[in-house]
Amino acid sequence: MDSGTLLEEARRRAGLSLREVASRAGILQEKLSAYECGDELPTLDTAVRVLTATGHDLVAQPRITFTEHLTNRGRLVVVPNALPRLPVDQALTKIVLPLHVNWSEPGRVFNLADRRQRARVYELVLREGREDDVRAYVDGALLVDLWDELVLPREIRSAWAPVVMTAVTDAA
Repeated sequence: MDSGTLLEEARRRAGLSLREVASRAGILQEKLSAYECGDELPTLDTAVRVLTATGHDLVAQPRITFTEHLTNRGRLVVVPNALPRLPVDQALTKIVLPLHVNWSEPGRVFNLADRRQRARVYELVLREGREDDVRAYVDGALLVDLWDELVLPREIRSAWAPVVMTAVTDAA
């Protein structure tokens, strides 16, 4: 996401006009418009002021990358270097998994607020999912909480265990 899109999205989520945010951030409305359109790039300090004016923080977080593990049966399993975190509304919403993840029950609606259904989704995503699926459906803290209960093939559990155990140790 570029800086203009980030600033515009923060402003829209806050329900504020260009004029309101510019005034709160101490910049000209025309400048803010130029930043949002991508005509100009704000300095880091200016971007922080604009985000603060919209009730947001600029946060640096580690980039999640994935490695591919090939199982003995030739199945490719993707594993992140760190567990992703999802916003609460995304982590506990109702979803329909893509066909490549849930090919045995296409169209089934899962309620991630229900522990058993969330466990089933995590089992499916860890077995069949791609990077985007892990990012969209798996919350690291909830995965750690369910880890011992998940029914996973040994190779998949072994591939994921180091990142899950690192999250457990880091939390302690």
